[in-house]
Amino acid sequence: MRIRRLTYFDYKKIKKLVSYLCEDGSDRLVKNFAEEPLGYLNAMLPLALKFKPESFILLDGDEVLGLITTVKTPGNPYKLNITRLVFKENMYEVGKQLVEFVVHKYGAKGALNFVVNIDECHEELFDLFVNGCGFRLCSSETLWKSDNPRIQNVDLKWRYAQNSDAQEIAQLYNSELETIYRPSLSRHAKEFSEQFFAGFSDYYKTRFVLEEDKKIIGYFSITTSDNSNYIFDITLNSAYGIGYERLLDVMLAELRRKKHPFFPIVKQKKYMKDSETLANCLSSIGYYPIQTRQILVKDYYRPIRQESASWNVFNFGENCVSDRG
Repeated sequence: MRIRRLTYFDYKKIKKLVSYLCEDGSDRLVKNFAEEPLGYLNAMLPLALKFKPESFILLDGDEVLGLITTVKTPGNPYKLNITRLVFKENMYEVGKQLVEFVVHKYGAKGALNFVVNIDECHEELFDLFVNGCGFRLCSSETLWKSDNPRIQNVDLKWRYAQNSDAQEIAQLYNSELETIYRPSLSRHAKEFSEQFFAGFSDYYKTRFVLEEDKKIIGYFSITTSDNSNYIFDITLNSAYGIGYERLLDVMLAELRRKKHPFFPIVKQKKYMKDSETLANCLSSIGYYPIQTRQILVKDYYRPIRQESASWNVFNFGENCVSDRG
């Protein structure tokens, strides 16, 4: 068995492997093949400059047994997300080998954190990552949807977020995290900036801020990959007491400008201070939960040069841990 990067010439080989995927999943894979020339360029770049997802396949001879896709977090190339894992039925060892391959490959290139979001109903996949690959359960996110959103009059002022706002947005976001989640889920300022290669993404994201006395007290984004379903991601300064319903009106007003049918989907981040307040608000205005995703993380570590025969020194994330032999 061997693992190598997915190429354009593998299209026929994986067509059968992904035949059971939903139409959207298959379409995205086809799009990846169409952009393969860019993939060659992307593969040659260092981790910090990569601008496209990368996929790898595990083969037994000429037969493809599995596929894995990773993408760096926009603005933070050292945090890698595993976005697709495909393997033949019950071949969990194949999935484990692919996960371990990307962890070691990108860890050697400088990646510090690996993140995967798994639907809570996928117990076998959860077991593969946690017990098989050493990931740990961090928190979860729930998506809430409305089929008939109510659009009220808007009484808040907002503007498009600028790259110059990134540092203040990051401070707001990190301050609203529950303390126990900050080591794993805190975000850098660059993660809130518009990326240079944003046009190559499979989705479109618009960012906005709320201000009071020139201080950013709210941040929200609207993301879509199909121009029909729009994911709302909200972070509010809990000290100001701005109701979530008012901010949802702002976001719905933005979408109303598009003048075509849409479905709002609100992300409830269980690791934020106001998570339950948001859930109660959504439930009261007719939104309903459609999916809960567990967030699993793994911090990559590697041995570094031994200073003496009596010391073993390791890098674990950003911490240096020493142990007398």
